[in-house]
Amino acid sequence: MGVEFVKGHGTENDFILLPDPDGALDLTAERVRALCDRRRGLGADGVLRVLRVDSLRADSTVSDSLGTEARWFMDYRNADGSTAEMCGNGVRVFANYLVAAGLAEVGKFTVGTRAGARPVIVHPDSRVTVGMGPVRTTGRSVASVGGRAFAGVAVDVGNPHLVCLTDVAIAELDLTVPPAYDPVVFPRGVNVEFVNEIGPDEFDSLALRMRVHERGVGETRSCGTGTVAATAGVLHLAGRSSGHSTVEILGGEVEVSVQDGVGTLTGPAVLVARGELSDDWWTDAAAASFMPK
Repeated sequence: MGVEFVKGHGTENDFILLPDPDGALDLTAERVRALCDRRRGLGADGVLRVLRVDSLRADSTVSDSLGTEARWFMDYRNADGSTAEMCGNGVRVFANYLVAAGLAEVGKFTVGTRAGARPVIVHPDSRVTVGMGPVRTTGRSVASVGGRAFAGVAVDVGNPHLVCLTDVAIAELDLTVPPAYDPVVFPRGVNVEFVNEIGPDEFDSLALRMRVHERGVGETRSCGTGTVAATAGVLHLAGRSSGHSTVEILGGEVEVSVQDGVGTLTGPAVLVARGELSDDWWTDAAAASFMPK
């Protein structure tokens, strides 16, 4: 029997889920890169391994931060094989999978991540609300694209972001090349968001349009933590600590709330397919040098 997988996406930020409740899979960086390769693998922006929290007890650096409510842990890997602390779109897809698999019920429950426990609400229409936890602005820095510098606000959403609010139409930017950034400020890399403010919506919330280049992946159709960071960054520049936004990304639209340093994200989560990986492919992938496309 091959390795089971499920494919899903949150506003077209796509993931491969690997049900592995007891942590039996040898999920190497090489296998993650192979899975995410869009020509020789399944293709995805990242991999979400589904683990029981009890299987992590030997790793106290992770399990000690989860409290007692989370039963399932989202082991998130970027497409280049590196681990990441948190992924807002990934949590939505992960939570929707738990409900579809009968491992959780529609409504409220908690998901464990490397950034800590995250409360979720799976709605009957498969939209998911995620309590994104603390959102902190940590300073200022600069990113550059094509020789053009963009001033940004550094925001921590459990992972690092640089939010660059600009009047330049973000559709004009070439994000096929990673933006340059200050490695002293971001020694572990950074997700860079380029944001246009397109005015308040009908409910007087922020209306933002965003593109994002994610560390370890490249430009993605969406980034959940990035939409929360973008909202917090724009609010900060306006001298506000709380507010709501709708954020347009290439893959759709999400709703974000930041209230006194705590973020909430609501958006769709779609499960696309399920199947089994060939045993031969899984074995060969351990030694392959695939890179995501």
